This record gives sequence, structure tokens and C-alpha cells, in this order.
Amino acid sequence: MKLVQLALLGAATLAMAQPHNHAHRHPARHGSPVEAREETATTTTVAGPVVTVYELNGVVISAEDVAQGIRDGRYVLVGDQVSSVVSTTSTSTSSSSTSTSKTTSSTSSSVKAAEFLEIKTSTTSTSTTPTSTVAATTSHTSTTAAATTSSSSSSSSSSSGSGITAEFPSGSLDCSTFPSAYGAVAADWLNLGGWTGIQNVPNYTPGDSSISYISTAVSGGCTKNSYCSYACPAGYQKSQWPTAQGSTGQSIGGLYCNAQGKLELSRTAYKQICTAGVGNVQAKNTLSKNVAICRTDYPGTESETIALNVASGATVDVTCPDATTYYTWEGSATSAQYYINPSGYGVSDACVWGKSGTNLGNWAPVNMGVGKGTSGMTYISLFPNSPTNPDGVLDFSIKITGGISGSCSYSGGTYYSNGVASSTGCTVSVTGTAVFEFS
Repeated sequence: MKLVQLALLGAATLAMAQPHNHAHRHPARHGSPVEAREETATTTTVAGPVVTVYELNGVVISAEDVAQGIRDGRYVLVGDQVSSVVSTTSTSTSSSSTSTSKTTSSTSSSVKAAEFLEIKTSTTSTSTTPTSTVAATTSHTSTTAAATTSSSSSSSSSSSGSGITAEFPSGSLDCSTFPSAYGAVAADWLNLGGWTGIQNVPNYTPGDSSISYISTAVSGGCTKNSYCSYACPAGYQKSQWPTAQGSTGQSIGGLYCNAQGKLELSRTAYKQICTAGVGNVQAKNTLSKNVAICRTDYPGTESETIALNVASGATVDVTCPDATTYYTWEGSATSAQYYINPSGYGVSDACVWGKSGTNLGNWAPVNMGVGKGTSGMTYISLFPNSPTNPDGVLDFSIKITGGISGSCSYSGGTYYSNGVASSTGCTVSVTGTAVFEFS
């Protein structure tokens, strides 16, 4: 699966999309074995998308400096675009399962992300830290348009709390209590008690600098010694993740279920469990059917389980994280990536780990990236879900409208950047309120 990267390397007027050549590789998740995906699928980390804007350390790079930088070896020409990637190293963690690579960027404001790709092999990993995977918990035959993102939960909710603005009572609620009373939105179709992901960390002790063993649950509720992730209403995102992250680069997020079976804040400075995004990005649906959009649960299991249902005729907020306050991975800021599914599918069919040929979940044809960088500029993009499903085509068109610089659209499987067909997608900077229009 994949998270969008917004590598803020330049001025808004020079915003260009490079969906396949970004400066971030995210090491793969490791944990106990999970029988989850079809046949003998394993997980591999591959390069994800990038958005490049030519600004270095807050200074716009001139054409002359770019050219000189290429000659000096400070920049690399990728296709017809310039990247500030300066070095690359690769390692292999398992001959049969997971390979990782990391690239160093010369910018001080890079935004990192990840992509996990299902790879068929004849055997599964038998290492002491094999790759965890996430099961698809529903079939993909339903075309029900109804959203299933109610704030109800299959587990009991506390009678206290008053919604999204309420302070969470750290250490008081049982882990069997899904915190809908504090703004969390249950994802009941995942069979995780409303949670969007559960990462068991049995060897972790609060205060540890990193977490070496992580097992991703595929069913059941939030249990002792686990991080339990959750969704928030449209325009909001979870505020909780621990300082300690995976020792080999895994992201970890959510509330912590301690050894006593009580839910704790993992970022005690943030008393509410949901926090608002930037607030200037929306999705508008003019189709006769709904469109399910699925955000990657990051930090966390990194599965496509954060659901946003856009009903026919509706306009909803798309949560856009602010790089200055949101999750950082290995010191670099991160942004959000969404998967856009064909129209008419409910979130219970779309916001799961999908299967080849379905055009759903991590196989959705089109990705949508949003993020406000440390420079203060917001960038949004449309790009193909490559290499997972580069040939997939949506049954509707998308156009970014509103307060933006330039133009970006998608129609009939083709992306258009400022009116010119682009195989890699398109990116615009946001000057007011931007709208992804589905038609």
C-alpha cells in the first residue's frame, strides 16, 4: 500500500508531479506471521509517489542553479524533471519476502511516505520477524451506496465524553470500549471492534525508545499490550501515536491498551483523540452514486481503512495534515494519501485490503495526495496507483477546482496537468479552498 509524499522542494509556480521517483522509502512492517492475503502473498516495499516543488531550504532554485546542480551532481534528472535526491542505498531483509531501500534528500523539508506491494512467492518468510499482513475482511461484490461509517461500535461506549472536543480519560476506559464518545468513528466492517487497525506489541514497555516486535491483528478487539488505531470524522484525523516507533522503520499509531487492559493516550500532550486537518480541501460528488475514498491508516498498520464516503450530491471535507504538527517518520514530515474507488461501492467493500482485478482498496485505480508542507503551502495531486494497478480506470472523471494554481484533472484513465496529458499524474498548489470534483 502506498502513502503520498509531498517533497517540498520549490515554488508553487514550479509544482510538478513525479509519482514514481520520490525521496522516501519506508521500511516494511515486521511482526508475527499472519495468514491474511490471497495464496502466498508477501509484502515488499517499493518506491511511492512524489510531488516536487523547486525550493531548497526555503529558497527558490533558479533554472541556472538547477542546471549547475545537475552538472555538480547535487541534483538528479529523472525523466524531464529534477530531483534533489543525492544518494541511494539498498538492503535486503529477507530473500523471500521483504526488500527495503532508503534515499536521502537534500531538502530540509522532505515529506516521507511508503508503498507496500503484494508479491507472489512459492514460500513464505520464516525469519524471526516475518512480514505482517492485513486480511481483506469482506467480499467485493456489493454495490451498495450507503456509507457504513457510523460512530456506533460493536463494543460498549463510555457514557461520559461529549464528542470530538472532549478530553480523553487516559487510563480509565477498558480496552473493550471503542471511544466513539470522544469522536472516534467505528469501522465495524473490519471485525476489529470498530478499530481500523490493531498492532500487538507484547515485548514493549512504555518508555522504550523503539519497538522491535509488532504483530498485526486481523480480527478481534483491542487487547492488552497493543496500539489500537481509529478513524475520525471527515476533516479530522487521529492525534495519537507513540514516540517509540518500529525499530526497522514500521509506523505505529493509536491509543495504547496497557497491561491492565485500560486505554491510554500515546501522546499525552494531546488530550483529544481527534484533531482537525488544515481544512481547505474538499471532495464534491455530482454523480448519481456514492464514491468511497479510503485513506491509509498512517501511522499504524498502513492499510486503506480510514473511510470517507461521498454521497451523491454531497460535498465533504478531505482531511489535509499540516506537516508542522502531524506525524513525522524518521525526522521527516508526512502527508496523506487516499485511494479513490469506482462509484457505487460502500466503504465496507472499498476500504479494505483489496484483491487483484477488483479496482478496490489498495487496487483502486487513482490515488489522491494532500498535505500542507512546512513552508506553509498546501499541495494536492492526482496520480495513478502504480505499480499496483496502473491499468485500472475509474468510471467517472475528476477535476480539481477552486482556489488553486494551475490545473489538474483525470478522465478516461488519462491525467491532465495544465491541459497536457501526463502519465505520472498532476499537482497543484492551493491558494484558497480546493475541491476534487467527481463527475
